[in-house]
Amino acid sequence: MMRRLATSLVLLVLASGPLGVRAQEPGAPGAARDVGPFDLLIRGGRVLDGTGNPWFRADVGVRDGRIVALGLLEGARADRVVDARGRYVSPGFIDIHSHADDGSARIGGSTIRTDSLHRKAAPNVVSQGVTTVVVNHDGRSPWPIRDQRALLEAQGIGPNAMLMVGHGTVRRRVLGEDFRRPSTDAEVIEMRALVRQALDEGAVGMSAGLEYTPGRWSTTDEVGRMAEELVPYDGVYISHERSEGADPMWFWPSQDDPGPPTLQDAILETIEIGRHSGARVVASHIKAKGAHFWGSSGSAIQLIERARAEGVRVFADQYPYATSGSDGNTVLIPGWATTSRDENGPGPAAMLRSNLADPLTEAMIRRDIAHEIRRRGGADRVVVFEYPRQDWVGKNLQEIADGRGVDPVQMAIDLALEGDPERRGGGRLRGFSMSEIDVENYAAQPWVATASDGGIAVEEDGSVHPRFYGTFPRKIRQYAMTAEALSVEEAIRSQTSLPARIMGLQDRGEIRVGNWADLVVFDLERIADRATFFEPHQHAAGIDHVIVNGEFVVEDGRILYALPGKVITSRRGGVPISEDR
Repeated sequence: MMRRLATSLVLLVLASGPLGVRAQEPGAPGAARDVGPFDLLIRGGRVLDGTGNPWFRADVGVRDGRIVALGLLEGARADRVVDARGRYVSPGFIDIHSHADDGSARIGGSTIRTDSLHRKAAPNVVSQGVTTVVVNHDGRSPWPIRDQRALLEAQGIGPNAMLMVGHGTVRRRVLGEDFRRPSTDAEVIEMRALVRQALDEGAVGMSAGLEYTPGRWSTTDEVGRMAEELVPYDGVYISHERSEGADPMWFWPSQDDPGPPTLQDAILETIEIGRHSGARVVASHIKAKGAHFWGSSGSAIQLIERARAEGVRVFADQYPYATSGSDGNTVLIPGWATTSRDENGPGPAAMLRSNLADPLTEAMIRRDIAHEIRRRGGADRVVVFEYPRQDWVGKNLQEIADGRGVDPVQMAIDLALEGDPERRGGGRLRGFSMSEIDVENYAAQPWVATASDGGIAVEEDGSVHPRFYGTFPRKIRQYAMTAEALSVEEAIRSQTSLPARIMGLQDRGEIRVGNWADLVVFDLERIADRATFFEPHQHAAGIDHVIVNGEFVVEDGRILYALPGKVITSRRGGVPISEDR
């Protein structure tokens, strides 16, 4: 990738006039007539416009929150001038799958729906260069959407926000607690009406959590018919699919029937929903989870490529890590073996010990533990993060088992019995359940957008996934510059114009005249994620300035806790709603 940038530099130098100076950079827009005064002028930067094209040198003039001039603006005047020489200027990053808010968030907690300036300003989000978040994922949204929207607009937010309506939320409203079954035709009609209501109130699409309650019991036909409501609004369907590997998270071999849905089954379902409804559809945080499923990214990619060739508007998003959110709370012991039917009954360790006393039950437990170890990446990729024995913290399950002279299944049992007796599994483990080969393979696809699957975090929140702080710089540093799975230009596109097009945004995601001034100024030599699994609350390096709607939220690397964000709504179908507050 660095070779590609070096080649671009050589070509630019060869095209230069005397002393390397020229009136117009190759690829730069023509000299703009508007030379100010501007509210903001970003001068001399290397512009990566978000399209995937090579950078060009240009000045960017901003007035009233929008880009009004782009080119070599000699003699231009502005209230504020940023010297971007030696820096890159890109569109603001768009996080297409964010948990900065959703239906499970407690108002005032880890959400942008709060009076807390340190949360609604989303410091861990904007410090990555993110200027727009798409929220209400995995089928969970507050209800009604109009109340969520009104609260966000009234209180102010740091980044822009786009609101999805949750399939699970709508399903619960219609089916109540009787959701462990397919819906009836009458119920689907009622659910479709609620989706329309949400879209009229400002939702931009529908999210689903088909591996979770209550979406797990829905049918493809139900979801596809609900997704039909999106088309007149140019809305998008984004799905946490039914499976991300050989089987879903809820599957235990000793308890569940064989033949659960696989990743390929889930991808085919998302494609079918797109084909049936005509809506744009997204396979969210696409992965290949489990040591026995590594390498399967190739078949998932082939399924999507074939569907796209047939005209189905199917995309995916991805966070650039080899470990998931659920991996961070890995419990190798099945819940059925540690949970008492009596709420005042014995704790997890006592229940496990009791169940192990029966040989038949013990065999079932050991079978499920072996399955879970494999699903979490193998014993050498399951790491202890919290445990009473500090000498085991930071070691993987295989190392600890070898030191004790037992197999990993027995070691998982020992951890549960010898650790915290009130904590299922005895401590906190993290599995690294994905292969870097699959992560790189997905990252290289031109239809895969970058997304965090993270939310709002501050230091007192304790352990969080590093993706809360590092997703977007990591895509550039690790997967473009180091692994060379894609170019820097393509990495920028994957988190700017691509998610903008997926979400139907026409005036964000690219640096061009008329667009909203959501901008990032960064140092390509320094840009990197710094958050780690043991020290996650570390902001990314190399992000100098982040601008939302023409206003700084990060200035000279300092988070300003400003609130210039807007709730961005659909402009098609239903009741058109202005972005302006």
